Amino acid sequence: MTASVMESLPAMAKQAHSQDAAMDKLSTVPRHDSMSSEPPLSISTLPPEELSADRTSETSWSDAAVEANEWPTSQASMPLSTHLTELFEENIMAKVYRTATKSLQEQEPSTSKEVQKTPIAFPEIVPQDGPNAGQYEFRDPDFWTCGFFPGTLYALLERSVKHPQTMGLANAGSGLSVATLRQHLRRLCKIWADPLHDMAGRTDTHDIGFIIMPALQRDWELNGDEKSLASIVRAAHSLATRYVPAAGAIRSWDCLLKKDIAVTDMETNLLAIIDSLCNLNLLFYAAAHTGDSTLADIATMHARTLLHTHLRPESVSTPVKNGYRGQLYSTCHVANIDPATGDLKWRWTAQGYANNSTWARGQAWAILGYAQTYYWTRDRSFLEAALGAAEYFLYRLDTAPSCVDTLVADEETNCCSRDGRRKKTKGRRVPLWDFDAPIQNAAKPLRDSSAGVIAANGMLVLSQALKGIQEHALARRFLDAAVEIVRDTLDYSLADETARFIRAISEAGLEVEDAIAGRCFDGIIKHGTANNNENARRRYWNHSLVYGDYYLVEFGNRLLNMGLA
Repeated sequence: MTASVMESLPAMAKQAHSQDAAMDKLSTVPRHDSMSSEPPLSISTLPPEELSADRTSETSWSDAAVEANEWPTSQASMPLSTHLTELFEENIMAKVYRTATKSLQEQEPSTSKEVQKTPIAFPEIVPQDGPNAGQYEFRDPDFWTCGFFPGTLYALLERSVKHPQTMGLANAGSGLSVATLRQHLRRLCKIWADPLHDMAGRTDTHDIGFIIMPALQRDWELNGDEKSLASIVRAAHSLATRYVPAAGAIRSWDCLLKKDIAVTDMETNLLAIIDSLCNLNLLFYAAAHTGDSTLADIATMHARTLLHTHLRPESVSTPVKNGYRGQLYSTCHVANIDPATGDLKWRWTAQGYANNSTWARGQAWAILGYAQTYYWTRDRSFLEAALGAAEYFLYRLDTAPSCVDTLVADEETNCCSRDGRRKKTKGRRVPLWDFDAPIQNAAKPLRDSSAGVIAANGMLVLSQALKGIQEHALARRFLDAAVEIVRDTLDYSLADETARFIRAISEAGLEVEDAIAGRCFDGIIKHGTANNNENARRRYWNHSLVYGDYYLVEFGNRLLNMGLA
């Protein structure tokens, strides 16, 4: 473990959300240089100079000067709480509450006389079309997405505790107070989080971070529930069992089974996916709370390995003047690593368009994952990886075909920029599902709204990190970019079938109604794409995704906790 990580663990345990510490400059990241001479597709490797952890030339950063030391917002004066007003409106709370209550079933307890309630299953998608349009479809609690809906409940509980003025209870006739809502949220959070504790011992998945952390981290931090902290630590040790020391990587999948490929032999194959970067937070968090540096070591080594297995250097013809001037990166989805040597065997995609394309959500996972890893380690190579991935994400948004721009209707009064000027088009900041996939329908190009909000969260973390090292111009760039992505997502993808509370029922619960009778959509944002790979065993798109909604709510919480909304 690097000295900077080990020394920072006690402080991290006390201040898990502080991201203003000065950056440590660490040594160059080691590489695995040997590679199969005949991979199944062209592989771009990172030259050593691109992975330098001490690259400090001025051209690595924005060349714009910023004199102010306060949070680096744009020159516009509109508050973010006003500019992104839908993030804090009653609609989100009402929809989540309704799904949480109507998706419970009664269960006879074995020791108590009271009838207990438990989730029937866990929300995953809300189709936009078909027989189940507008209604959540569910998954068993062992599916990788099961932690996001409980996490959304806890994120809203956090708002009610830390930022009660932002709860958006606009319908005064409902008689609903923040205190009453908070009481019901606490009860629902416990009900929905309870099945997650049983998942903590699973060693068959790398997604245990997604399953455990969104809900149980907040349960520990808001309520001091020792059971949740114990489950976090147990889950971290479960994830650590999947680490292969010789390869320096955590095994993401045990096998890869698609129409075009089958990989089942774990003796000669180690499959690692870009999503895995966002599960490392579990290891770092548990290490900070227990002092077990091995967990942080594993997370750090895995992140280092993915620097050369998953990042592909890119150059752009027209770099943005105030943008990041270091190396830009696209990402691959799946890398097969030799478990005995750590050599990269080949790259693939399971959910993107092609093996050499840039799957939008994978790029977003890289931004958020490396930004979070930098927060824990202060290793500059991880910061530069996140910056390079983020700048390339923005470049692909800027250079997307013109069909992504949709005219704004006259009645869409919220479609404004930060300076209050009305937008003429919307949709450019809602990413295509894969940046290189052919456009099948120019009138409605296939997108993935979840990729946008995940990337926006990563850019907020980056903005905090850059502020901490006095890079105010670049911090402002990524803060503004994150806000633009979320504003455009609200303009383009927010479901117009809204909901509201109508009555407070003290014991039985709260009552929710559709704003327009008969127009119901359980999700918050539309236009998600779970998997549109042509060789996938299941292809599905044009829906609300539970993790898209989670990261939208999480974005609002990050703004609030940063004092920006």
